[in-house]
Amino acid sequence: MFRTFLKQTALAALLASTSLCAYAATDLTMYYPIAVGGPLTDVMDGMIDDFQKINPDIKVRAVYSGNYDETRVRAISAIKAGQPAQLSVLGALDTYDLIEQDLIEPFDKVATTKEEKNWLHSFYPALMANSNIDGHVWGIPFQRSTILMFYNKDMFHAAGLDPNKPPKTWKELLADAKALTANNRYGLMIPSTGYPYWMFQGFAIQSGVSLMNKEGTQVYLNSPAAVRALEFWRSLAATHHVSPLGIIEWGTLRQAFVQGQTAMMWHTTGNLSAVKKEAKFDFGVAMLPADEQPGSPTGGGNFYLFKNATPIQKKAALTFVHWMTSPERSAQWSIATGYVGTSAAAYDTETMRKYAKTFPQALVARDQLAVAIPEFSTQQTARVREALSNAVQAALTGAKTPKEALDQAQATAERLLKPYR
Repeated sequence: MFRTFLKQTALAALLASTSLCAYAATDLTMYYPIAVGGPLTDVMDGMIDDFQKINPDIKVRAVYSGNYDETRVRAISAIKAGQPAQLSVLGALDTYDLIEQDLIEPFDKVATTKEEKNWLHSFYPALMANSNIDGHVWGIPFQRSTILMFYNKDMFHAAGLDPNKPPKTWKELLADAKALTANNRYGLMIPSTGYPYWMFQGFAIQSGVSLMNKEGTQVYLNSPAAVRALEFWRSLAATHHVSPLGIIEWGTLRQAFVQGQTAMMWHTTGNLSAVKKEAKFDFGVAMLPADEQPGSPTGGGNFYLFKNATPIQKKAALTFVHWMTSPERSAQWSIATGYVGTSAAAYDTETMRKYAKTFPQALVARDQLAVAIPEFSTQQTARVREALSNAVQAALTGAKTPKEALDQAQATAERLLKPYR
């Protein structure tokens, strides 16, 4: 009997040891989008290395996989093919689709301690609007943004404009763009590839309309305010000639700005640090101008936790995401990239306070959260979004009138969303 006891004790010890070793060998695969300028891979790799130094039991492998759409396709394909993937940074607007496909686990089901539960409520409400659905927290804000207006202060001064007073209304925007347009230079460029629906949403908010309801089951793409917003965007090139006709590329617009081809551009705050590094002139950053009201959509990506992960992997992933979104890490990420610090505590860190004193442009995207609304997101998001983006491009190229294009997008959206109402 004593020998049997010893054998049972040894077996229990072995099992405990195996369990500990399994946790010590916990590997996480994270699909991550690289969609904007700047050495983001180096920054992300450095943060992962720092995490693993203090959490040697958890190994994180980042798979850099293109823009948000490409990353979503690659991550979902890997999961369906039986390949390990435990978490990803995907578009905040993808939440409805990820829930419907039963791919993600709510963070509130894994975050069980008091500290973890408090952490779930520590982020800016505007950044959580795409995450809080049906009483659960489905995504954690990380690579988040608003649209900013970048402008060349030197060009403002040369055109007789006050470089410390960027336009605050559509009327002022048009007047300044006319004054800044000269030979081989446009007053304003706004990208219409990559994320045309996102830029249009900014115009629509300013025109006084939200393009979707909060349940993601109804859209208002051809409302009078939305049509007027697209007509104004189209008029910048077609009528006023302060912007190039046709399509403006998302991926090359930053270079056009820093090379002096345009005096103003609208772009993601995720390009802020790259512009700071590349621009050879004094530049300013401002909130988007208002018409009926000010506003910008939020954008960027959240951390998502895939449902197929094991319980140990889910806890390890929670540890990683919690660490990556801590105030100090969030400040570090914001400074390195230009993305918004995701919590007020990030801006209270000594690191961010010192940085903001020397570079106040870093605070503009955060301040704009006060008038921001969630990025365009519905049921059947990808297909509805594609219809809207196609409509925007058709109007900007003159293939259709803004109303014709938006009427068609609305009809497509009605067909796709009707089953959800």
